[in-house]
Amino acid sequence: MTEVQNVVIIGSGPAGYTAAIYTARANLKPIMISGLQPGGQLTITTDVENYPGYENPIQGPWLMEQMKKQSENVGTKVISNMVTSIDLNSKIKKLTLDDGSEINTKSVIISTGAQARWLNAKNEDKLKGFGISACATCDGFFFKDKIVAVVGGGNSAAEEALFLTNFAAKVFLIHRKDKLRSEKILQDRLIKNPKIEFLWNKKVEEYLGDKNLSSVLLSDTLTEEKMELNIDGLFVAIGHDPATEIFKGKLEMDNEGYIITKPDSTQTNVIGVFAAGDVKDKIYRQAVTAAGMGCMAALEVEKYISEDS
Repeated sequence: MTEVQNVVIIGSGPAGYTAAIYTARANLKPIMISGLQPGGQLTITTDVENYPGYENPIQGPWLMEQMKKQSENVGTKVISNMVTSIDLNSKIKKLTLDDGSEINTKSVIISTGAQARWLNAKNEDKLKGFGISACATCDGFFFKDKIVAVVGGGNSAAEEALFLTNFAAKVFLIHRKDKLRSEKILQDRLIKNPKIEFLWNKKVEEYLGDKNLSSVLLSDTLTEEKMELNIDGLFVAIGHDPATEIFKGKLEMDNEGYIITKPDSTQTNVIGVFAAGDVKDKIYRQAVTAAGMGCMAALEVEKYISEDS
């Protein structure tokens, strides 16, 4: 694209789609680069109960598809590609895509989200996809009437464990400490579910199995005592890392790689570059807060473009 665009949105999901809807309605003709996982984390989420406006639970993939259609309907051009490099040194930003094409733009909204964090235990890479997963909603069906485990202590781990009880015969919840960080309502559901058993003060040392996972070697975080747990599948739910690799050294970030923005703003330390959603938010990480930040970014871009013209 030789023409200089007004705004390019990198990444989709609630933040990206909301930014697209608002910038399109402002007649900025946004370009969205949807990335490897169009729709973000909600595309691997089944029942969504906490997004305002719906009396009954809705499906995450359906919600993202609706957001995409809405953004396109008001004028967003969605490109199924990913950004491999970005030059932010000039007033006009230059993006290079995976197919080698380039886009020049006056402003950028980064909404690349975050990716699942792994344990990095022995044999993890070998058995990923062969009994080890980071997405219960993607792979839970394959463990019908099987014995599985979830690793983690936050909301994600609790939700994954509860979801897996729809399929598995038994679900072990493995946590390094002796209490969970998840919301009280989720903890109550876990305790009341007869399929769930807690393994406190335990960490995964090694995954065992030839072609498929057959068991895990656990270590007690207090006594260092080892135990082998026979399971058919294990789901890692210990959080996420922001997808900010291509922005390192180009934007200000914290020590975990989250993009830092100005207070009450989505403006980064580079003029004309904005960040919204989980790529900058490690506190709330909700679809509705991401959408709100997408709106903020769009309004700030609109102001930036109008003042610059």
